[in-house]
Amino acid sequence: MTKPLRLVIFDVDGTLVDSQGDIVAAMTAAFAAVEAPVPTRAEVLSIVGLSLDVAMTVLAPTRSAGDHIAMVEAYKAAYMSLRAEAGVAQSSPLYPGALETLHRLHSEPEVLLGVATGKSKRGLDKLIAGHGLEGLFVTQQVADFHPSKPHPSMIHQAMTDAGVGPETTVMIGDTSFDMDMAAAAGVTGIGVKWGYHSPDKLAAAAHLVEDFSALPALLEQIWSIPA
Repeated sequence: MTKPLRLVIFDVDGTLVDSQGDIVAAMTAAFAAVEAPVPTRAEVLSIVGLSLDVAMTVLAPTRSAGDHIAMVEAYKAAYMSLRAEAGVAQSSPLYPGALETLHRLHSEPEVLLGVATGKSKRGLDKLIAGHGLEGLFVTQQVADFHPSKPHPSMIHQAMTDAGVGPETTVMIGDTSFDMDMAAAAGVTGIGVKWGYHSPDKLAAAAHLVEDFSALPALLEQIWSIPA
């Protein structure tokens, strides 16, 4: 009996890669560009996953729209500089077990992989090339073409690309934005405990996992339950 196609969508920052060092440094540069007080590391990590324009309004709500635009541009320039200086593998290292799990899932004929990220297309392309992840993801949803998470647009487009429905789609992420996006799209949300939001913030998640090694078994468990 042929198994139905299944789509596994991953968030990137805080889920597949740990990019917090560069994120905090780039945000520091963004605030310095408009001479604004720099937020704390915890405050910066709390907005990871949001599109940059939205993130700036959350972190600096009293600044002008012009300042927000300047901050986004300063952030992008600083992030690109940091990545170029250190290299992707050092700048945004994969979490332990991420690569092995991606390849294991990719080897299953009925499993399709995708990403849904607040990164730009340029940023995601650099990351994929830097880690040798080409060919793994059938759908790549980025901030350039969608409203910010938790709007479900990214997941809707990913499902369209893959030709699957919500009953055979899961969204894996580390933030409340990922889990709220999954809930809004009607797909199963899997929260990871190693990312930038603490597990208590992932209330909308249907499941939580401790590490990548637990993910394949959890997916089998989810998919063995009749829809």
